[in-house]
Amino acid sequence: MTNRQGKSGKDIQVFKISNEEDIKSAHNIRYEVFVIGQNVPFDEEIDEYEEVSFHFLAKIEGKIPCGAARWRITDNGVKLERFSVLEKYRGMGIGTALVDAVLKDVDSTPEARNQPLYLHAQLGAIKLYRNFGFKRVGKMFQECDIDHYTMVKE
Repeated sequence: MTNRQGKSGKDIQVFKISNEEDIKSAHNIRYEVFVIGQNVPFDEEIDEYEEVSFHFLAKIEGKIPCGAARWRITDNGVKLERFSVLEKYRGMGIGTALVDAVLKDVDSTPEARNQPLYLHAQLGAIKLYRNFGFKRVGKMFQECDIDHYTMVKE
């Protein structure tokens, strides 16, 4: 578990999900952010990679689920994905806490360590990922009618 104080002064905890209740919370957050907020089709959001991914949940003050993310090993390396923060909690440092926790987990996982790291970043999240050393590569593309760039971390 990663603990940090957010920009609002509230404690943010991010942890790897290990039970059904927390995976439901993460799916609910992703549903609200992507399906409702960005019109992503449900079957694109909850996909065939759920079972092979490592899922994370962020909570404020250890109680309020507010953010989610996952990572998985692919043929191209380690893919970070599904970073989502509920709208009313944005700007509090939750996204930063999620990226930090996921990167630490990847680094502590022997089969993932030293593999290339990449993600598909929505335009509004590029700055967040840049702060962690990710660089934009290639041309802009669309996933689910949303503009993205591939970003890689050396």
